[in-house]
Amino acid sequence: MNDWKRKLSSRKLWLALAGFVASVLVLFGTDAGEIEKVTAMITALGSVVAYVVAEGYVDAHRSETE
Repeated sequence: MNDWKRKLSSRKLWLALAGFVASVLVLFGTDAGEIEKVTAMITALGSVVAYVVAEGYVDAHRSETE
């Protein structure tokens, strides 16, 4: 169960996903400005997910020790 949390909090996963999506958008001739926006949203989402997963992990371990 912790494996999916670790993968979702991986910066490498989110950067790879952003690169893949950007490549697909280029393939279909999407405007460069739109590609930048989509890439920015994916990396922002990755940051939020990593933060939430990390905080959940810390909170879970804090409650175990108290």
